[in-house]
Amino acid sequence: MAKGGYGNFGGMNMNNLMKQAQRMQRQLEESKAALEEEKFEITSGGGAVKAVVSGKKELLEIKIDPEVVDPDDVEMLEDLILSAVNEAMRMADERYKEVMGKFAGAMGL
Repeated sequence: MAKGGYGNFGGMNMNNLMKQAQRMQRQLEESKAALEEEKFEITSGGGAVKAVVSGKKELLEIKIDPEVVDPDDVEMLEDLILSAVNEAMRMADERYKEVMGKFAGAMGL
């Protein structure tokens, strides 16, 4: 007579399945914490503007070379800042997708 219930998952018992899920959860949390500590730095305008963004997607730093500050062309400086910040945010997004994508694949998502 066949066993009933949920005791057999393709040769894997429920206890092992739970341990594996807990291990994956711990690895996910560790990876996310490490990602949040990373910094993404980008420059624009040949180094005239530098932006640094955290893995939490927080703008941490903006550096502007004083030589590019032209009171008659504020728009250029604004464009350089936007470009640097947006690219740093894209870098953080890509890294997040790379790290978290590993877990989605492991979970069959």
